[in-house]
Amino acid sequence: MFVISDVKKNYGKKQVLKGVELSIAPGECIGLLGVNGSGKSTLLNILAGVIPAKSGSFSFEGRDLMKDRRLRESLVGFVPQNPPLIEELNARDNLLLWYEPEVMKKSLEVGLLKALGIDGFLKTAVGKMSGGMKKRLSIACAMSRNVNLMLMDEPSAALDPVCKEQIKAYVRDFCAAGNSVIISTHDITELEICHRLYVLKDGRLCPYSFNGDADSLARALL
Repeated sequence: MFVISDVKKNYGKKQVLKGVELSIAPGECIGLLGVNGSGKSTLLNILAGVIPAKSGSFSFEGRDLMKDRRLRESLVGFVPQNPPLIEELNARDNLLLWYEPEVMKKSLEVGLLKALGIDGFLKTAVGKMSGGMKKRLSIACAMSRNVNLMLMDEPSAALDPVCKEQIKAYVRDFCAAGNSVIISTHDITELEICHRLYVLKDGRLCPYSFNGDADSLARALL
């Protein structure tokens, strides 16, 4: 189980995170909701090790991942809003920055890369890819280490319905295999894949139960 305990973060005098608490069990998909600027991306970036927290811990089986970079990198994958891909390279060459050639070949035939449809645009340069292609390639790169927890920051933003369904199918399969996901989203259709929902508001996480009413969701976020 992954445990987030009393995570705080300041930007200057503004306290963005005021003591975030959350436990994530194997097989769970946690939905993270909140208005722009509420701190969702900040929290995910802290958990991924991109930026430091002011204080708090992020642990797995009692080991603080904030103090063990190698363990965190082996357990946690991160798909940010803007995919960290090299625009001048094609999909294949981007993947080779993360995968051993034989591992990549096998995955393209029967594994994750095949499931994500990466084999359909291997020779396409990132600069010429659609948003959906970039997002799928970003997920593939993040999953190169067979991680146990995937952090996804608005993975379906600005994508077409087909790409959104592909990403939701991937998340379902990933969790069904006993892994976990924290997904930040503004997309109501993604809430159906989440086992629990939380609203990040005033620097803290609050449990939320979505009843299908978009207006009530909007009120809960404000």
